Amino acid sequence: MSNDHYFSATPSASATTTERRVHLQGIEYTVMTQPGVFSHERVDKGTAVLLDKVPFPDVKPGQLAVDIGCGWGPITIALAAAVRDSLSESEAKQQDDSITEIWGVDVNERSCELTERNLQRAGLWEAPGLASAVYTPDKAFAALGDRKVSLIWSNPPVRIGKEALHELLVSWLSVLTDDGVAYLVVQKNLGADSLQKWLHGQGFSCEKLASAKGFRILEARRGS
Repeated sequence: MSNDHYFSATPSASATTTERRVHLQGIEYTVMTQPGVFSHERVDKGTAVLLDKVPFPDVKPGQLAVDIGCGWGPITIALAAAVRDSLSESEAKQQDDSITEIWGVDVNERSCELTERNLQRAGLWEAPGLASAVYTPDKAFAALGDRKVSLIWSNPPVRIGKEALHELLVSWLSVLTDDGVAYLVVQKNLGADSLQKWLHGQGFSCEKLASAKGFRILEARRGS
């Protein structure tokens, strides 16, 4: 496998940084991207569909929301902004043990660095009632410990292969809270419908929330 794949830990493509203006859920941001990360030239079509169709996040103080496969950070940024805007004035003044956390997770170290920098530029690394973090998967699960995840937004890396994708999704869906939910965007011709059936077979609740532009939005929960 070439190190140029976006799902490599250390891509060998040039690390030349480019500033881009992007719109995420109606807000304009100036972000930094680099070759060697997922969709570095634009907001991916699937990501755009997810951000257009996903319900407004219902995340409370002290809870944790995660973007799996964050790339340069578009979903993490949008999720953090939405959660920040959803917090009431009193919730935003909560102390450390009640701060809402937003994590971006990616195996690609370059992606992690860019997501952190883009969150900082957007004023979303730390905000009243909100704290963000970016991890590689091993560090994310180490930081998670025995905690649970309340919300997942993800454009998962389907091109890592079916077996690896299944392992990735099961590992994260298994740590959802009892009422937690994951919203996954998957291209129809890359197996969205078969993935839905497979997740059902693994004991998860998985329904099609929406379809647009050749993509499915899947809503997944832990089985009862």
